[in-house]
Amino acid sequence: MRCLLSAYLLPLILHSCTGADWCYQTQVSCDSHCKGPDQWSKVNADCGKNRQSPINIVTKKTKLDERLTPFKFTGYQSVFDSTMKNNGHSVQVSIPITATVSGGNLEETYKAVQFHLHWGTDGGPGSEHTIDGEQYPMELHIVHMKQRYNRLEDALRDPSGVAVLGFFYEESSSSNRKYDLFTHGLRSIQNTNGNTTLRKVSLNQLIPPESNMTNYYRYDGSLTTPGCTEAVVWTVFENPIPLDREQLRAFSTLKFHDGKPMVGTFRPVQPRNGRVVYRSSSAAIAASAVLILASICAAFGLSRPN
Repeated sequence: MRCLLSAYLLPLILHSCTGADWCYQTQVSCDSHCKGPDQWSKVNADCGKNRQSPINIVTKKTKLDERLTPFKFTGYQSVFDSTMKNNGHSVQVSIPITATVSGGNLEETYKAVQFHLHWGTDGGPGSEHTIDGEQYPMELHIVHMKQRYNRLEDALRDPSGVAVLGFFYEESSSSNRKYDLFTHGLRSIQNTNGNTTLRKVSLNQLIPPESNMTNYYRYDGSLTTPGCTEAVVWTVFENPIPLDREQLRAFSTLKFHDGKPMVGTFRPVQPRNGRVVYRSSSAAIAASAVLILASICAAFGLSRPN
């Protein structure tokens, strides 16, 4: 019963509006009474602390960490049915099976509880994290908590009690058939509290192959909605997930509780405040290759006759 209660409470706490006060910037208007991201600290004081998420990851300032080895995923390949819901701030899917992640210098094994997304407007910029100032169209968050905890309240009191895996999306010229059932399901949850059953889905089909998940960044941060609890170990993967324009635009057909289009569902990047962002060794190799190529190109350009 405790496990079931924690699984039920996690989405509520992650997206708790603490008196229905908070909203995204796209919802703020002269006649609205909600508080946009710049005022979230008035909704919950934790939103004004010094270890907030998301952040802009400046790749040249990241620090190589050889301990950031490939992850071990268990249960990610298991197929399940679940409820997909418009919770008034995002689309969210609970994870009713045992799926865990370990390795990658995580302290312990973490169990997956739910996933949700953040997006822009009609496929425009909308990710929460940015890379060197670049904002992707959308971002997936798979939320985990330490396996040893039965209650989310305990996990949130642990500075590393929650682990979130973040994945970017990019626009592709062809559709991603693995997302067909997911995007079709959005039609049934247009309004707040709308829900439908998402059938025969696995976490593996939503994310890149494991071979494409060795390049990633790591830092200590927070939940990206009130209460902004600073208890999250963030892993942000480099390689984006492809969706075509229509698949990306499908998310903008959802509606907030006031009936307005659910667009711009991201928190602006927060100050890093001296935190170190670490990169995996694979990310370092990729970054080095890019720098070497850029240097060669620059040298070639400089050596050409006018």
